Amino acid sequence: MSVLEIFKYPHPVLKKRCEEVDRIDGEIKKLIYDMTETMYEANGIGLAACQVGVPRRVIVVDVSPIDPEKELLAIINPEIISGEGEIDHEEGCLSVPDCLEKVKRKEKILIRGISPEGKTIEIPGEGILSIALQHEIDHINGVLILDRISRLKRELYRNKLKKEKRKEEKD
Repeated sequence: MSVLEIFKYPHPVLKKRCEEVDRIDGEIKKLIYDMTETMYEANGIGLAACQVGVPRRVIVVDVSPIDPEKELLAIINPEIISGEGEIDHEEGCLSVPDCLEKVKRKEKILIRGISPEGKTIEIPGEGILSIALQHEIDHINGVLILDRISRLKRELYRNKLKKEKRKEEKD
């Protein structure tokens, strides 16, 4: 296993819809292991394959630091099949550093995907699990937290990045 580089906004891989996984082989299983190690190393609760530069529909989520009843989930080709209610929750993102914003999400969802063992699975989620699953599924659809906040907040974040980049170039 190895810790992978987490790609940061505005890297183009983060804005593309990821490709479906049609075969679960050793490469996909290694990707899941490496993504899991990378997520834990970065103190995250979720990670999508595109965040480590692999444009495939694979996510890992572990909300146990917040909800100790939950366990690590690795899901291939996940899709939301139903959702209900609404919740506003402050979210951050490993690919969008220093951006903590309230985002509107479904309170409860049901997702369908494939387990690393190749079985079709359905996972109900509510609370923090629902939020994390929606956030990671957004990633594999090319949607960032910045796409879910107001235009003004998005522009403020972009301007902050430009300012930091200019400062780095001067140093």
